[in-house]
Amino acid sequence: MSKISKSELHRRWQAVRQAMKDKSLDFLIMQSSISIFDGNIKWFTDLSVNDGYSVTLIFPRDDEMITISHGPMGVEPAPRGSSGVKKGINVPMLPTLANGFLHAEKVVSELATYKNCRIGFVGMSLISAQFYNAVTKQLTSARFEDATDLVDAIKVIKSDEEISFIRETCWIQDKIFSHLLAQVKPGINTSELNTEIIRKSLELGGDKYNIVVDPMQQKRGPPGPRVIQEGDQLAFLIETNGPSGYWGELSRTVCLGKISPELQEQFGVAQQAQKIALNLLKPGATPAEIWEANNAYLRTTRFGEERRIFAHGQGYDMVERPSLDLFETLKIQAGMNIVVHPEVKSEAARGWVCENYLVKASGEKECLHQTPQKIFVV
Repeated sequence: MSKISKSELHRRWQAVRQAMKDKSLDFLIMQSSISIFDGNIKWFTDLSVNDGYSVTLIFPRDDEMITISHGPMGVEPAPRGSSGVKKGINVPMLPTLANGFLHAEKVVSELATYKNCRIGFVGMSLISAQFYNAVTKQLTSARFEDATDLVDAIKVIKSDEEISFIRETCWIQDKIFSHLLAQVKPGINTSELNTEIIRKSLELGGDKYNIVVDPMQQKRGPPGPRVIQEGDQLAFLIETNGPSGYWGELSRTVCLGKISPELQEQFGVAQQAQKIALNLLKPGATPAEIWEANNAYLRTTRFGEERRIFAHGQGYDMVERPSLDLFETLKIQAGMNIVVHPEVKSEAARGWVCENYLVKASGEKECLHQTPQKIFVV
């Protein structure tokens, strides 16, 4: 895997510590046990999270970090592969066992001597209730607040180094799709195509993925693998990370035979919806106004309003803020990596476009994928 540079990590730490100073925060605490949503842990330490194995991080304003992870009970000077961590605490804790208090116990032990300190939790929805309750009840002199916005506002603006890694991920996804086209033929099973996407991604340096291979014209039945037939419309989603851990997302439709009028129409609607969103995707724009503009257009078609997350940021997390919806509070800024993936779906077809775009200060959006935006026919 590609390692982030020391200078980039120092840039992150310095920016966060200045923001903590401005808010009079002494410590940040964050946690994750989900590999595709380990962005907070990886952004601070360059360490990844394995599914189900919680990692807790203490980030002091004036000292190096402490991690708490699964392993034989004990302490090591720093976890292997980490940066900026002075101590790694191991506890044999898993979420299905009766020892879920262990992470909290270690945090309380580390911070108990800091009387009247202010602690910010980062990524509240990723922190277990048991952990939160134990820490806040036992550190009785501390004051707590949600510091998610403080970190997210810094994390979502990508540095030049981060952008170079995101470009690499998107290039890899272009390569995966190009390779995949040669595999698509009648008689092949969707599980074989799914496996080939994963194999190629691993070969090119990724290790996490969210894959869709959907033969739209086949009648819906029990979920599971299907054999591709002549006349199928195959919707592919290649959502993977690259050697750096940064995510991208590419989707394209492949037809085995002629493009149906329904597919052509729906593909055109999806393209227009994406153009509307991209025209508004400028520094200072609010996600709500882009959401509303997208649905205002869709109401003029016969397909109805959007009900999904149709555009969002990406970084070390598969889905990162900002989300282009009615609930997002972060505004669009230069340096954001935004994937825009409107979809128009019916019983007859699935119109879907999806690429990553880099927002620039001028308001220009650079598409980070090179695969032509069209329906492919094999």
